[in-house]
Amino acid sequence: MFSPFSVTGCSLELLRTGERGIVIFSKSQDETILKKLRLMGVTPGTTITLEQKFPSPIIKIVNTSLALDIASTYAIYVRVIDN
Repeated sequence: MFSPFSVTGCSLELLRTGERGIVIFSKSQDETILKKLRLMGVTPGTTITLEQKFPSPIIKIVNTSLALDIASTYAIYVRVIDN
């Protein structure tokens, strides 16, 4: 009756700790957030790993860990990479 499905893309906020994804795009009405993400290296095609969700989200890009605020987390959309 129901067909199985899998989620291949989502907002960064929906990733579980340890999951990896490739940034598809960043979406926000606030240009300051988008600029900050670009300066941090969070651009389309970048592979990121969610290292921690609480108390503040921490992502890893290559060998660099970066803390994000919640608004930035909501702005990042990724394609989930199978682990």
